Amino acid sequence: MASLGGFVEFFQKGKLNSKKTFRPKKKFEPGTLKYSLHKQAQASLNSGINLRNVVALPPGEDLNDWIAVHVVDFFNRINLIYGTVCEYCTATSCPTMSGGQKFEYLWADGVKYKKPTCLPAHQYIALLMDWVETQINDEHVFPVTVDVPFPKTFIPLCKKILTRLFRVFVHVYIHHFDRIVAIGAEAHVNTCYKHFYYFIIEFDLVPQKELEPLKDMTVQVCHDTSEVPSSANSDQKK
Repeated sequence: MASLGGFVEFFQKGKLNSKKTFRPKKKFEPGTLKYSLHKQAQASLNSGINLRNVVALPPGEDLNDWIAVHVVDFFNRINLIYGTVCEYCTATSCPTMSGGQKFEYLWADGVKYKKPTCLPAHQYIALLMDWVETQINDEHVFPVTVDVPFPKTFIPLCKKILTRLFRVFVHVYIHHFDRIVAIGAEAHVNTCYKHFYYFIIEFDLVPQKELEPLKDMTVQVCHDTSEVPSSANSDQKK
């Protein structure tokens, strides 16, 4: 998988200009531990190492730090991917945040939307990205220096973030993949998905039932993985 810089360059060249970037990407400050881990992760990706091995926690590193840098990187990448299809994702074309006919996602944030609410996909994803951005920019939640400890709620929060980001993959693959193919981004998106999938499986960060909509596709893209287990699911999730 290309570095984030290469990934950004691909999605912003030609027709994919900077206006398609859903929002500014979060960056790590040079000289911090997370910046070092971020560069270490990118170097591993660029070296061509098997993605299953890339996601493993490096010896001696803190799990929370490792998860934090990946959550931010995946947020940046998925933003860019959705940015390529967002003009085709309208209230008319996608009146609900769905992944085919069986899966519909309802939005709840405990603030404006206190109860799970059905929204058009573009609105759901905009709210999702705003919510994630708020979390990762909060230095009490995502500490940027080693003297600030991670909160006890950090891992559960990351699980929720990654679960919701996975739903963007679901919607893009099922409803907008023709656009991805049309712009020649299929290989880039597939590799990003594969990296994301191996990471969440390595650390058990997304419930198996959430993986169900892309189960068959995952088996094809991740050739060296066993079939995603089937499990009972609810048609409506928050």
